[in-house]
Amino acid sequence: MAARWLWLLALWARPAAAPPPPDAEVTFVLPAGRRECFYQGAPGNASLEAEYQVIGGAGLDVDFSLESPSGLLLVSEFRRSDGAHTVEPTEAGDYKLCFDNSFSTISEKLVFFELIFDSAQEEEEEEEGEEEEEGDGWAEAAEPEDTLDVKIEDIKESIETMKSRLERSIQMQTLLRAFEARDRNLQESNLGRVNFWSAVNLGVLVVVAFLQVYTLKSLFEDKRTVRT
Repeated sequence: MAARWLWLLALWARPAAAPPPPDAEVTFVLPAGRRECFYQGAPGNASLEAEYQVIGGAGLDVDFSLESPSGLLLVSEFRRSDGAHTVEPTEAGDYKLCFDNSFSTISEKLVFFELIFDSAQEEEEEEEGEEEEEGDGWAEAAEPEDTLDVKIEDIKESIETMKSRLERSIQMQTLLRAFEARDRNLQESNLGRVNFWSAVNLGVLVVVAFLQVYTLKSLFEDKRTVRT
């Protein structure tokens, strides 16, 4: 038992691996005739997924570009309403994401984008290496009857799987909210246009009805002069 406690103490004292950068979610207003750029640091040999949505503004389109830390242009898109791009493996440094609305001189755009980092492969390789090193010590320190206990590795694997699935569910819900916001803005814009043109048509009908009544009335008027 003393050997087991020494092994657990050594496991707890071991320095943890550096965590990946947190995922980023940004919603901003891109004015007409403007270009906005964002910088996001990324570790090396990881996975970066960039997704964006234009959820407001006339046309629901924008120009998008993505550059690597070395200045290499990875993605260049024009007049798109949404997009999803994956960079794997990543280059250590700051990635540059730019949204361009310079082609529009009147309408501003409401843009949502999300950055998702994934270094699960590296963590799995590190965990496998640690488990192999710790497995030898555990086999030597554990008693025969202790091998029937619940395996810590299985519990850790289940927790990590559940965590990754929950994170993916949160990301999907965020994208669905972005789609919902874009559709709601589009419906509100269409509703405003329908109300405007309905009012115009109603005004035209009133004017035409007035002109018809006035024309019919003028046809039955006696314009002859009466002499006394």
